[in-house]
Amino acid sequence: MIDSAAAMTAILDGEEGSRADGVRAMWSPMRDMYRFVPGRLDLEQVHRQNFGFPVVGATDVVRGAVDRLAEHDAWNRLSEALRRGADTIAAAVPGVVVPDLTVLLVVGDPTNAHFMDEVRGLSAFGGISGFIVITVWPTDVVLDRLEAIAVHELHHNVRYAPGGIVWDPQTVTVGEQVVAEGLADHFAVELYGDLGYTHFVSQSTRDDYAVVAKVASGLDVTGMQNFTAWIHGDSAASLFGTAPVGVPTGAGYAAGERIVSAYLEANAVTAAQSVHIDAGEVIGFARETMLPR
Repeated sequence: MIDSAAAMTAILDGEEGSRADGVRAMWSPMRDMYRFVPGRLDLEQVHRQNFGFPVVGATDVVRGAVDRLAEHDAWNRLSEALRRGADTIAAAVPGVVVPDLTVLLVVGDPTNAHFMDEVRGLSAFGGISGFIVITVWPTDVVLDRLEAIAVHELHHNVRYAPGGIVWDPQTVTVGEQVVAEGLADHFAVELYGDLGYTHFVSQSTRDDYAVVAKVASGLDVTGMQNFTAWIHGDSAASLFGTAPVGVPTGAGYAAGERIVSAYLEANAVTAAQSVHIDAGEVIGFARETMLPR
């Protein structure tokens, strides 16, 4: 765990003109997470793209959020959850590679409406083996879910570790990401009960079979540039400049939960045991049993 509590406090206590460099220093242990990005990478821009707190303005509000995370022992809780998750996967899949992890917890941007209202204070990524970044706004819901958020990202990390599922950004399918999100949520549920379900996905979205059917129509779409629309929904697609496809926020998570749940139940296996399951097997089962033909 990067000591981002101390780093964020130092950044916020410093002059506004020096804060961008402070952010770059805080993010520097994560640089190899972006080793595949061409050109010169500005880690302050990466911070902003991950909904990180602003370097100018909102200082007192952001400082209060840092303090609230510290009061709730967020860094230790994440560490303990990741150890528990790693032990669970290792026990379920003998010989599995659980990467050494570098983990960054960051306070998000309270002035960003999409981050605060649409995804309800959570943006996290664990798809690059060896690294997890978690950006949060410490609402009661987020604080309750810290452990579940961590192990969700851990499941992704192990899935795409060496010896696991090979990720090619050009050929990867929406179906792979849908299955990955469903598995990660189920893994979090196995460890933390209902807190495992990603909280920015509404119950009405989860219950609407039309959402599942719509996402199912895009499962064979290739290229990770299409994931925002199909997985995160129309609001995120519009924000990031991609074409909406007509689905609500978190549609891919909702579809993944339904598809993966059916597979795990029918085959009497856990998400931990299925960390390296081929997405095609899960989707093939779903197409035979529950998806529209």
